[in-house]
Amino acid sequence: MPLGPELLELALTHRSYAYENGGLPHNERLEFLGDSILGQAVTVMLYTEYPDLDEGQLAKRRASLVSSVALAEVARSIGLGSHIRLGRGEELTGGSDKSSILADTVEAVIGAVYLDCGPDEATAFVLRLVRPLIENPDRFGASMDPKTSLQEISARLGRGLPSYSVDDSGPDHSKRFHAIVSLAGDEIAAGNGTSKKQAEMAAALEAWTLLQSAQ
Repeated sequence: MPLGPELLELALTHRSYAYENGGLPHNERLEFLGDSILGQAVTVMLYTEYPDLDEGQLAKRRASLVSSVALAEVARSIGLGSHIRLGRGEELTGGSDKSSILADTVEAVIGAVYLDCGPDEATAFVLRLVRPLIENPDRFGASMDPKTSLQEISARLGRGLPSYSVDDSGPDHSKRFHAIVSLAGDEIAAGNGTSKKQAEMAAALEAWTLLQSAQ
């Protein structure tokens, strides 16, 4: 799937980099387009491949697969973070691993694929990205509801109930949240997001992954 270098560069350009370099174009318009392509591709796939699921079940699965938590996981699996062009401030605060930035960039890349390669290639690209989540039932369940999944595995391992602490930074119109999840007083994992809930979900999924791999 060849993708033109100019569109790819645009898809990987975060607004922080654009603003620090004289107001260059950035990826938010591509992100807007990619969000729509992603939703359509996932909706059609679920409707076609899961005929026994009712509307509510389909909606829940779609919400999981297009969530920032799931998209950030996809981005990490392909090493996308190291290729994103970020402003210095974002680089210094770990922007290349922030779930919100990773998820937005995945959507921007999807938008770029659509423009450069057409709807069929874009749909195929989306499905290649999300299928690993669907095909791993444990992982899929965790990404659908990471806080509940973490609570369940923690209880099973005798680690007690998870607790969360959340800090925020940035102006009111563009806040970023950083969550830390702890078990029995020990910090286990952290996550970032554009809301408190999103940050806690990202931290919970990271903690679930660590506990799952340690079994």
